[in-house]
Amino acid sequence: MTFDEAALCESLKRNVSKSGYVKPTPVQKHGIPIISAGRDLMACAQTGSGKTAAFLLPILQQLMADGAAASCFSEMQEPDAIIVAPTRELINQIYLEARKFAYGTCVRPVVVYGGVSTGHQIRDLSRGCNVLCGTPGRLLDMIGRGKVGLTKVRYLVLDEADRMLDMGFEPDMRRLVGSPGMPSKENRQTLMFSATFPEDIQRLAADFLKTDYLFLAVGIVGGACSDVEQTFVQVTKFAKREQLIDLLKSTGSERTMVFVETKRQADFIATILCQEKFPTTSIHGDREQWQREQALGDFRSGKCSVLVATSVGARGLDIPDVQFVVNFDLPNNIDEYVHRIGRTGRCGNTGRAVSFYDPGADSELARSLVTILSKVRRCITTAQ
Repeated sequence: MTFDEAALCESLKRNVSKSGYVKPTPVQKHGIPIISAGRDLMACAQTGSGKTAAFLLPILQQLMADGAAASCFSEMQEPDAIIVAPTRELINQIYLEARKFAYGTCVRPVVVYGGVSTGHQIRDLSRGCNVLCGTPGRLLDMIGRGKVGLTKVRYLVLDEADRMLDMGFEPDMRRLVGSPGMPSKENRQTLMFSATFPEDIQRLAADFLKTDYLFLAVGIVGGACSDVEQTFVQVTKFAKREQLIDLLKSTGSERTMVFVETKRQADFIATILCQEKFPTTSIHGDREQWQREQALGDFRSGKCSVLVATSVGARGLDIPDVQFVVNFDLPNNIDEYVHRIGRTGRCGNTGRAVSFYDPGADSELARSLVTILSKVRRCITTAQ
Protein backbone atom coordinates (compact mmCIF):
# COMPACT_ATOMS: atom_id res chain seq x y z
CA MET A 1 0.00 0.00 0.00
CA THR A 2 3.03 2.29 0.40
CA PHE A 3 6.47 2.49 -1.22
CA ASP A 4 7.98 1.79 2.23
CA GLU A 5 6.38 -1.68 2.08
CA ALA A 6 8.19 -2.38 -1.20
CA ALA A 7 11.43 -2.89 0.78
CA LEU A 8 13.41 -0.61 -1.54
CA CYS A 9 17.03 0.20 -0.71
CA GLU A 10 17.77 3.69 0.64
CA SER A 11 19.07 5.13 -2.66
CA LEU A 12 16.01 3.94 -4.58
CA LYS A 13 13.63 5.08 -1.83
CA ARG A 14 15.25 8.53 -1.89
CA ASN A 15 14.94 8.80 -5.69
CA VAL A 16 11.30 7.66 -5.61
CA SER A 17 10.57 10.38 -3.05
CA LYS A 18 12.44 13.02 -5.10
CA SER A 19 10.37 12.03 -8.13
CA GLY A 20 7.21 13.00 -6.28
CA TYR A 21 5.84 9.45 -5.97
CA VAL A 22 3.71 9.37 -2.82
CA LYS A 23 1.39 6.37 -3.02
CA PRO A 24 1.58 3.35 -5.37
CA THR A 25 -1.03 3.19 -8.12
CA PRO A 26 -3.02 -0.09 -8.45
CA VAL A 27 -0.71 -1.53 -11.14
CA GLN A 28 2.30 -0.67 -8.96
CA LYS A 29 0.90 -2.11 -5.71
CA HIS A 30 0.22 -5.46 -7.43
CA GLY A 31 3.00 -5.45 -10.06
CA ILE A 32 5.94 -4.69 -7.74
CA PRO A 33 5.45 -7.71 -5.42
CA ILE A 34 4.73 -10.04 -8.38
CA ILE A 35 7.97 -9.03 -10.13
CA SER A 36 9.94 -9.09 -6.86
CA ALA A 37 8.73 -12.67 -6.34
CA GLY A 38 10.34 -13.65 -9.65
CA ARG A 39 7.12 -14.35 -11.57
CA ASP A 40 6.54 -13.66 -15.26
CA LEU A 41 3.82 -11.07 -15.78
CA MET A 42 1.40 -9.87 -18.43
CA ALA A 43 -0.17 -6.65 -17.11
CA CYS A 44 -3.01 -4.67 -18.59
CA ALA A 45 -3.78 -1.31 -16.96
CA GLN A 46 -5.33 1.85 -18.33
CA THR A 47 -3.19 4.57 -19.85
CA GLY A 48 -1.50 6.89 -17.37
CA SER A 49 -1.61 4.38 -14.51
CA GLY A 50 2.13 4.26 -13.71
CA LYS A 51 3.16 1.05 -15.52
CA THR A 52 6.77 2.22 -16.12
CA ALA A 53 7.59 2.52 -12.41
CA ALA A 54 5.79 -0.79 -11.78
CA PHE A 55 8.50 -2.68 -13.69
CA LEU A 56 11.51 -0.37 -13.19
CA LEU A 57 11.45 -0.25 -9.39
CA PRO A 58 11.56 -4.01 -8.64
CA ILE A 59 14.16 -4.60 -11.40
CA LEU A 60 16.45 -1.83 -10.14
CA GLN A 61 15.95 -2.95 -6.52
CA GLN A 62 17.03 -6.51 -7.38
CA LEU A 63 20.06 -5.35 -9.39
CA MET A 64 21.17 -3.07 -6.55
CA ALA A 65 20.63 -5.79 -3.94
CA ASP A 66 22.80 -8.15 -6.02
CA GLY A 67 25.50 -5.49 -6.32
CA ALA A 68 25.32 -5.17 -10.11
CA ALA A 69 27.95 -2.83 -11.50
CA ALA A 70 28.50 -1.87 -15.12
CA SER A 71 31.88 -2.93 -16.57
CA CYS A 72 33.39 0.20 -18.04
CA PHE A 73 34.99 0.37 -21.51
CA SER A 74 34.21 -3.23 -22.41
CA GLU A 75 33.86 -3.85 -26.16
CA MET A 76 30.75 -5.97 -25.58
CA GLN A 77 28.29 -4.99 -22.88
CA GLU A 78 26.15 -7.68 -21.24
CA PRO A 79 23.11 -6.02 -19.63
CA ASP A 80 21.06 -7.62 -16.86
CA ALA A 81 17.80 -6.15 -18.17
CA ILE A 82 16.54 -5.33 -21.66
CA ILE A 83 13.49 -3.10 -22.09
CA VAL A 84 11.89 -2.83 -25.55
CA ALA A 85 9.25 -0.33 -26.73
CA PRO A 86 7.85 0.45 -30.19
CA THR A 87 8.65 4.17 -30.59
CA ARG A 88 11.77 6.25 -30.08
CA GLU A 89 9.95 8.79 -27.94
CA LEU A 90 8.55 6.15 -25.59
CA ILE A 91 11.84 4.28 -25.14
CA ASN A 92 13.64 7.54 -24.41
CA GLN A 93 10.98 8.38 -21.81
CA ILE A 94 11.47 4.96 -20.13
CA TYR A 95 15.26 5.48 -20.16
CA LEU A 96 14.93 8.90 -18.49
CA GLU A 97 12.73 7.34 -15.78
CA ALA A 98 15.30 4.56 -15.26
CA ARG A 99 18.13 7.10 -15.05
CA LYS A 100 16.15 9.13 -12.53
CA PHE A 101 15.48 6.12 -10.27
CA ALA A 102 19.07 4.84 -10.61
CA TYR A 103 20.65 8.24 -9.86
CA GLY A 104 23.57 7.99 -7.44
CA THR A 105 23.71 4.17 -7.62
CA CYS A 106 26.01 1.66 -9.33
CA VAL A 107 23.31 0.71 -11.89
CA ARG A 108 23.75 2.33 -15.32
CA PRO A 109 20.87 2.53 -17.85
CA VAL A 110 21.60 3.17 -21.56
CA VAL A 111 19.22 3.85 -24.47
CA VAL A 112 19.57 2.92 -28.16
CA TYR A 113 17.12 3.91 -30.91
CA GLY A 114 17.12 4.79 -34.59
CA GLY A 115 17.38 8.21 -36.20
CA VAL A 116 20.50 9.28 -34.29
CA SER A 117 24.22 8.52 -34.57
CA THR A 118 25.10 4.85 -34.05
CA GLY A 119 28.67 5.80 -33.13
CA HIS A 120 27.54 8.00 -30.25
CA GLN A 121 25.32 5.21 -28.88
CA ILE A 122 28.14 2.65 -29.15
CA ARG A 123 30.44 4.97 -27.17
CA ASP A 124 27.74 5.43 -24.54
CA LEU A 125 27.24 1.66 -24.34
CA SER A 126 30.97 1.02 -23.90
CA ARG A 127 30.97 3.10 -20.70
CA GLY A 128 28.93 0.35 -19.04
CA CYS A 129 25.33 -0.86 -19.19
CA ASN A 130 23.13 -2.78 -16.73
CA VAL A 131 19.72 -1.78 -18.12
CA LEU A 132 19.46 -1.46 -21.90
CA CYS A 133 16.41 0.36 -23.29
CA GLY A 134 15.89 0.11 -27.04
CA THR A 135 13.61 0.10 -30.05
CA PRO A 136 13.62 -3.26 -31.89
CA GLY A 137 15.59 -2.27 -35.02
CA ARG A 138 18.50 -0.51 -33.32
CA LEU A 139 18.64 -3.09 -30.52
CA LEU A 140 19.01 -5.98 -33.00
CA ASP A 141 21.60 -3.91 -34.90
CA MET A 142 23.70 -3.50 -31.73
CA ILE A 143 23.45 -7.23 -31.01
CA GLY A 144 24.43 -8.02 -34.62
CA ARG A 145 27.48 -5.74 -34.38
CA GLY A 146 28.67 -7.62 -31.29
CA LYS A 147 28.24 -4.57 -29.04
CA VAL A 148 25.58 -6.21 -26.86
CA GLY A 149 25.74 -9.73 -25.44
CA LEU A 150 22.66 -11.47 -24.08
CA THR A 151 24.01 -14.24 -21.85
CA LYS A 152 23.46 -12.29 -18.60
CA VAL A 153 19.92 -11.10 -19.36
CA ARG A 154 17.70 -11.72 -16.33
CA TYR A 155 14.79 -9.45 -17.24
CA LEU A 156 13.14 -8.93 -20.63
CA VAL A 157 10.46 -6.22 -20.61
CA LEU A 158 8.10 -5.46 -23.50
CA ASP A 159 6.29 -2.15 -23.02
CA GLU A 160 3.22 -1.60 -25.20
CA ALA A 161 3.51 -5.36 -25.61
CA ASP A 162 0.46 -5.77 -27.84
CA ARG A 163 2.06 -3.42 -30.37
CA MET A 164 5.38 -5.25 -29.99
CA LEU A 165 3.70 -8.56 -30.85
CA ASP A 166 1.45 -7.52 -33.73
CA MET A 167 2.46 -8.23 -37.32
CA GLY A 168 4.77 -5.21 -37.47
CA PHE A 169 7.20 -6.15 -34.70
CA GLU A 170 6.55 -9.83 -33.99
CA PRO A 171 9.37 -11.11 -36.28
CA ASP A 172 11.83 -8.75 -34.55
CA MET A 173 10.74 -9.98 -31.13
CA ARG A 174 11.17 -13.60 -32.20
CA ARG A 175 14.62 -12.75 -33.55
CA LEU A 176 15.49 -11.10 -30.22
CA VAL A 177 14.45 -14.03 -28.02
CA GLY A 178 16.06 -16.44 -30.50
CA SER A 179 19.37 -14.54 -30.63
CA PRO A 180 22.51 -16.48 -29.62
CA GLY A 181 23.08 -16.30 -25.89
CA MET A 182 19.57 -15.12 -24.96
CA PRO A 183 18.47 -17.21 -21.96
CA SER A 184 15.39 -19.34 -22.58
CA LYS A 185 12.07 -18.17 -21.15
CA GLU A 186 12.56 -20.63 -18.26
CA ASN A 187 15.85 -18.93 -17.36
CA ARG A 188 14.81 -15.28 -17.53
CA GLN A 189 11.94 -13.18 -16.20
CA THR A 190 9.67 -11.81 -18.94
CA LEU A 191 7.35 -8.87 -18.25
CA MET A 192 4.75 -7.42 -20.60
CA PHE A 193 2.78 -4.21 -20.09
CA SER A 194 0.12 -2.41 -22.11
CA ALA A 195 -3.21 -0.62 -21.84
CA THR A 196 -4.74 -2.95 -24.44
CA PHE A 197 -4.31 -6.71 -24.85
CA PRO A 198 -6.54 -8.22 -27.58
CA GLU A 199 -7.16 -11.92 -26.98
CA ASP A 200 -5.20 -13.08 -30.03
CA ILE A 201 -2.17 -11.10 -28.81
CA GLN A 202 -2.58 -12.62 -25.32
CA ARG A 203 -2.35 -16.09 -26.87
CA LEU A 204 0.72 -15.08 -28.90
CA ALA A 205 2.36 -13.45 -25.85
CA ALA A 206 2.16 -16.75 -23.97
CA ASP A 207 4.90 -18.08 -26.31
CA PHE A 208 7.36 -15.69 -24.66
CA LEU A 209 6.35 -16.36 -21.04
CA LYS A 210 6.73 -19.22 -18.56
CA THR A 211 3.64 -21.43 -18.35
CA ASP A 212 2.83 -20.21 -14.81
CA TYR A 213 2.86 -16.48 -15.74
CA LEU A 214 0.41 -14.18 -14.00
CA PHE A 215 -2.09 -11.96 -15.80
CA LEU A 216 -2.77 -8.68 -13.99
CA ALA A 217 -5.78 -6.68 -15.11
CA VAL A 218 -6.42 -3.29 -13.54
CA GLY A 219 -9.87 -2.14 -14.58
CA ILE A 220 -11.39 -3.40 -17.85
CA VAL A 221 -8.92 -5.08 -20.22
CA GLY A 222 -8.62 -2.80 -23.25
CA GLY A 223 -11.05 -0.31 -21.67
CA ALA A 224 -10.86 3.44 -22.19
CA CYS A 225 -9.55 5.58 -19.33
CA SER A 226 -12.50 6.36 -17.06
CA ASP A 227 -11.01 9.75 -16.12
CA VAL A 228 -11.52 11.11 -19.65
CA GLU A 229 -14.82 12.67 -20.69
CA GLN A 230 -15.43 11.61 -24.29
CA THR A 231 -17.43 13.71 -26.73
CA PHE A 232 -18.33 12.80 -30.31
CA VAL A 233 -19.12 15.36 -32.99
CA GLN A 234 -20.73 14.07 -36.17
CA VAL A 235 -19.08 15.96 -39.00
CA THR A 236 -18.28 15.33 -42.67
CA LYS A 237 -14.72 15.16 -43.93
CA PHE A 238 -14.77 18.62 -45.48
CA ALA A 239 -16.19 20.37 -42.40
CA LYS A 240 -13.58 19.02 -39.95
CA ARG A 241 -11.07 21.84 -40.40
CA GLU A 242 -13.55 24.58 -39.55
CA GLN A 243 -14.86 22.53 -36.61
CA LEU A 244 -11.31 22.10 -35.25
CA ILE A 245 -10.56 25.82 -35.42
CA ASP A 246 -13.84 26.64 -33.60
CA LEU A 247 -13.01 24.02 -30.97
CA LEU A 248 -9.50 25.37 -30.33
CA LYS A 249 -10.82 28.92 -30.07
CA SER A 250 -13.20 27.78 -27.34
CA THR A 251 -10.49 25.93 -25.35
CA GLY A 252 -8.14 28.91 -25.13
CA SER A 253 -4.53 28.01 -24.36
CA GLU A 254 -5.20 24.49 -23.00
CA ARG A 255 -2.48 22.00 -23.94
CA THR A 256 -4.04 20.00 -26.79
CA MET A 257 -3.05 16.96 -28.88
CA VAL A 258 -4.70 16.61 -32.29
CA PHE A 259 -4.51 13.15 -33.88
CA VAL A 260 -4.64 12.65 -37.64
CA GLU A 261 -4.23 9.51 -39.76
CA THR A 262 -1.46 10.46 -42.22
CA LYS A 263 1.94 12.17 -42.02
CA ARG A 264 0.98 14.56 -44.81
CA GLN A 265 -2.21 15.51 -43.00
CA ALA A 266 -0.23 16.22 -39.81
CA ASP A 267 1.94 18.84 -41.51
CA PHE A 268 -1.03 20.30 -43.39
CA ILE A 269 -3.20 20.73 -40.26
CA ALA A 270 -0.25 22.14 -38.28
CA THR A 271 0.34 24.74 -41.02
CA ILE A 272 -3.36 25.70 -41.10
CA LEU A 273 -3.43 26.14 -37.30
CA CYS A 274 -0.26 28.25 -37.35
CA GLN A 275 -1.89 30.51 -39.96
CA GLU A 276 -4.85 30.84 -37.58
CA LYS A 277 -2.38 32.02 -34.88
CA PHE A 278 -2.47 28.85 -32.75
CA PRO A 279 1.12 28.03 -31.59
CA THR A 280 1.34 24.55 -33.18
CA THR A 281 3.96 21.89 -33.90
CA SER A 282 3.73 18.38 -35.34
CA ILE A 283 5.23 14.92 -34.88
CA HIS A 284 5.20 11.97 -37.30
CA GLY A 285 7.44 9.21 -38.63
CA ASP A 286 8.86 11.14 -41.61
CA ARG A 287 10.33 13.92 -39.50
CA GLU A 288 14.01 13.74 -38.54
CA GLN A 289 14.63 12.54 -35.00
CA TRP A 290 15.89 15.94 -33.83
CA GLN A 291 12.72 17.53 -35.24
CA ARG A 292 10.55 15.02 -33.37
CA GLU A 293 12.40 15.70 -30.12
CA GLN A 294 12.22 19.46 -30.65
CA ALA A 295 8.47 19.26 -31.33
CA LEU A 296 7.91 17.29 -28.11
CA GLY A 297 10.16 19.72 -26.21
CA ASP A 298 8.21 22.75 -27.50
CA PHE A 299 4.94 21.07 -26.51
CA ARG A 300 6.14 20.01 -23.05
CA SER A 301 7.53 23.47 -22.29
CA GLY A 302 4.34 25.25 -23.40
CA LYS A 303 6.04 27.11 -26.28
CA CYS A 304 3.47 25.36 -28.51
CA SER A 305 0.12 24.61 -26.93
CA VAL A 306 -1.04 22.37 -29.81
CA LEU A 307 0.70 19.19 -31.02
CA VAL A 308 -0.58 17.54 -34.21
CA ALA A 309 0.42 13.86 -34.25
CA THR A 310 0.01 10.62 -36.14
CA SER A 311 -0.11 7.29 -34.28
CA VAL A 312 3.59 7.74 -33.40
CA GLY A 313 2.39 9.98 -30.55
CA ALA A 314 -0.47 7.77 -29.42
CA ARG A 315 1.27 5.26 -27.16
CA GLY A 316 2.93 5.69 -23.81
CA LEU A 317 3.99 9.34 -24.03
CA ASP A 318 3.60 10.98 -20.65
CA ILE A 319 3.28 14.72 -21.16
CA PRO A 320 2.08 16.60 -18.07
CA ASP A 321 -1.13 18.63 -18.19
CA VAL A 322 -2.49 17.59 -21.58
CA GLN A 323 -6.03 18.78 -20.95
CA PHE A 324 -7.50 18.01 -24.32
CA VAL A 325 -7.25 15.36 -27.07
CA VAL A 326 -8.91 15.81 -30.46
CA ASN A 327 -9.35 12.89 -32.87
CA PHE A 328 -9.45 14.88 -36.11
CA ASP A 329 -9.41 11.49 -37.88
CA LEU A 330 -10.61 8.48 -35.94
CA PRO A 331 -8.16 5.53 -36.09
CA ASN A 332 -9.05 2.30 -37.88
CA ASN A 333 -8.95 0.15 -34.73
CA ILE A 334 -10.33 0.54 -31.23
CA ASP A 335 -7.06 -0.13 -29.37
CA GLU A 336 -5.48 2.89 -31.06
CA TYR A 337 -8.46 5.00 -29.93
CA VAL A 338 -7.95 3.89 -26.30
CA HIS A 339 -4.25 4.82 -26.43
CA ARG A 340 -4.89 8.19 -28.08
CA ILE A 341 -7.41 9.46 -25.56
CA GLY A 342 -5.10 8.19 -22.80
CA ARG A 343 -2.70 11.08 -23.47
CA THR A 344 -4.98 13.07 -21.17
CA GLY A 345 -6.55 12.11 -17.81
CA ARG A 346 -3.28 10.60 -16.54
CA CYS A 347 -2.50 9.36 -13.01
CA GLY A 348 -5.87 10.30 -11.52
CA ASN A 349 -6.28 13.65 -13.29
CA THR A 350 -9.33 14.29 -15.44
CA GLY A 351 -9.20 15.09 -19.14
CA ARG A 352 -11.38 15.65 -22.18
CA ALA A 353 -11.38 14.02 -25.61
CA VAL A 354 -13.37 15.15 -28.66
CA SER A 355 -13.64 12.88 -31.70
CA PHE A 356 -14.90 13.88 -35.14
CA TYR A 357 -17.14 11.10 -36.39
CA ASP A 358 -17.75 10.89 -40.14
CA PRO A 359 -20.55 8.33 -40.78
CA GLY A 360 -19.18 7.68 -44.27
CA ALA A 361 -15.62 6.82 -43.19
CA ASP A 362 -15.90 5.68 -39.56
CA SER A 363 -18.92 3.36 -39.52
CA GLU A 364 -16.74 0.24 -39.12
CA LEU A 365 -15.44 1.55 -35.79
CA ALA A 366 -18.92 2.40 -34.47
CA ARG A 367 -19.73 -0.98 -32.89
CA SER A 368 -16.40 -1.17 -31.06
CA LEU A 369 -16.81 2.43 -29.85
CA VAL A 370 -20.27 1.69 -28.43
CA THR A 371 -18.85 -1.33 -26.55
CA ILE A 372 -16.00 0.72 -25.07
CA LEU A 373 -18.15 3.72 -24.19
CA SER A 374 -20.87 1.68 -22.51
CA LYS A 375 -18.29 0.45 -19.96
CA VAL A 376 -16.92 3.88 -19.03
CA ARG A 377 -18.27 5.46 -15.85
CA ARG A 378 -17.66 9.07 -16.84
CA CYS A 379 -20.34 11.05 -18.63
CA ILE A 380 -20.34 10.50 -22.39
CA THR A 381 -21.61 13.30 -24.58
CA THR A 382 -22.49 13.14 -28.24
CA ALA A 383 -23.04 16.15 -30.43
CA GLN A 384 -24.07 16.72 -34.01
